[in-house]
Amino acid sequence: MIQLVNDVKTNGNVVFVLSKDNKGAVVVPEFLNDFVKSFEESKKEEDFAKVGSQYFFFIKENTDLEKMRLAGFNIRKQLDKKADNLSIVGNGEATLALTEGFMLSNYQFLKYFKEAEEMKYALTNVEVKGDFTAKQIADLNNTIKAVYWARTMVNEPVNFLTATQLSKEIELLGKEANFSVKVLERKEIEELKMGGLLAVNRGSVEQPTFTVMEYKPANPINKKPIVLVGKGVVYDTGGLSLKPTAGSMDSMKSDMGGAACMAGTIYAAALNEVNVHVIGLIPATDNRPGGDAYAPGDVITMYDGTTIEVLNTDAEGRMILADAIAYANQYEPAVIIDAATLTGAALVVAGDMASCIMGNEEKVIQDIVKSGYNVHERLAQLPFWDDYKDLLKSNVADMKNIGGRYAGTITAGKFLEHFAKHPYVHIDIAGPAWMDSPRDYKGNGGTGSGVRTLVDFLTNYKG
Repeated sequence: MIQLVNDVKTNGNVVFVLSKDNKGAVVVPEFLNDFVKSFEESKKEEDFAKVGSQYFFFIKENTDLEKMRLAGFNIRKQLDKKADNLSIVGNGEATLALTEGFMLSNYQFLKYFKEAEEMKYALTNVEVKGDFTAKQIADLNNTIKAVYWARTMVNEPVNFLTATQLSKEIELLGKEANFSVKVLERKEIEELKMGGLLAVNRGSVEQPTFTVMEYKPANPINKKPIVLVGKGVVYDTGGLSLKPTAGSMDSMKSDMGGAACMAGTIYAAALNEVNVHVIGLIPATDNRPGGDAYAPGDVITMYDGTTIEVLNTDAEGRMILADAIAYANQYEPAVIIDAATLTGAALVVAGDMASCIMGNEEKVIQDIVKSGYNVHERLAQLPFWDDYKDLLKSNVADMKNIGGRYAGTITAGKFLEHFAKHPYVHIDIAGPAWMDSPRDYKGNGGTGSGVRTLVDFLTNYKG
């Protein structure tokens, strides 16, 4: 947690954010004056001094906020694991960005380590002194908390985080942040005839869930809701089209990163009291080859009556998302936005540096791209011409569920667009949602990618 304070502890660890504008406002201990003078005259952007067990960090203010977040990450790296206090002194958005970077770097997922107590950081609270409002600090706290939650969900293994457990975790968020959560189980999903979700679930011993969230302020600025849809495949073996390559299944507990992103976004939006009406839909299941698993060649009738020729059971995310997107039409939304770890092709397009975004609502796409730049979760916009939909034509059904070798990320988006009868935006977060090795403040494993972008988008949404 970040706490706004008026005074800095005299015996604590301190970060000083220095600029030409705040020299009088940021008071450095006298015994460090020579160190500070030398630092300011140097080309270094950051440095630290350790006096006894006390750390003093010095960061030159930078208008590039990502450099400030990375400075926060560097402080976490240099600070002793057992340090239980830190005060950050500075003003403006650069200091907030540094604080954000530090707190995102302070996340750990240690639940399954025997020696967790010895491994964990002692620091849980950071104090900030500067010209900030309580609202600014509260909003940052809430967004970071939502990212932590999303990361934890992605990091949890499927022997804990089944579709049912994911729905329970979302229900807890609703109770805390005061938004409504309704969970539909197998019988209700069958009654709705959600053929895509039910087909993917056929190989599993676990039941599917369909979770509906709604956050509606008293007087929202939008007359029509924004609907957020998140892919909730809690584990993906590929089904009967079993994933073939070495290591291809190892991180597939992360295939519900879209669900974590969208639930985390609504959680933060509700905590921050963003004045936007938002509905969230999370179809969830695992995808396994057991029992009566759906098979290549099957024809599946979806929620909206569209028939799909299944040619690859590993293209399961679009099957469950399609039902949810079709379900979203009943709300007559201003826009439907989905997030999913949908295609390996997205990694070929943009690596793990960016998500891929496409759709038929250019204004919303540009606003999300702008928000992505604001928080340094960048998005690469892909073409979305109707020509790509021709690649999905089937000889035996309305569509097939894969489009062939080329443009796989785009054809997956075009497949989903078919089910949206209202403005539609698709975000493929397959690249940045998971890190196989530690990456600055994004950490190792689940990153919570997309939460900060969409919270920024909703915060700045004009209706």
